[in-house]
Amino acid sequence: MRTGFMCLLVCFCLCGNPFRAQADQEPEGSVVSLHFSPYVVHYSRNPEHNSFPWFTVVEWESASRWEIGGAFFKNSYHQPCGYLYGGKKWIYGPQDHHLFVKLTAGAIIGYFEPYENKLPINDNGIGVGVIPAIGYKYQRTSSQFVILGLSGFMVTLGYDIWK
Repeated sequence: MRTGFMCLLVCFCLCGNPFRAQADQEPEGSVVSLHFSPYVVHYSRNPEHNSFPWFTVVEWESASRWEIGGAFFKNSYHQPCGYLYGGKKWIYGPQDHHLFVKLTAGAIIGYFEPYENKLPINDNGIGVGVIPAIGYKYQRTSSQFVILGLSGFMVTLGYDIWK
């Protein structure tokens, strides 16, 4: 219940678009980037938890800041998983270096028995994820602080492989 409320609150706050780009800050085109995170911090201590998910993402961002992506990782219980998503990014600052807030939502595939109840919405290993992040981009590199619901967080490093 709290997770759903927090997700709705984040969506509500972001829909107000507090980070408005000026006309001279509009991007020239789309970007394909690669992101990686080797480590997750879990809020609860559990010896079963996998702290090394080797989270890897390929993401396409349009000139209007809409995104689609796909991720591969091992979940907290060592099961191979995927995350197929769409989302939106809001930036604050010039195009070549800026802060940003991002919200993605999509299908998380791979949480099977006995851990299927670890996702609030999950049917036969296909669940729903809503993932907010805040980050900083400098030229072609970026770093994000990604909130994983009430379970934990991770920091990712990214690089624009195609502009």
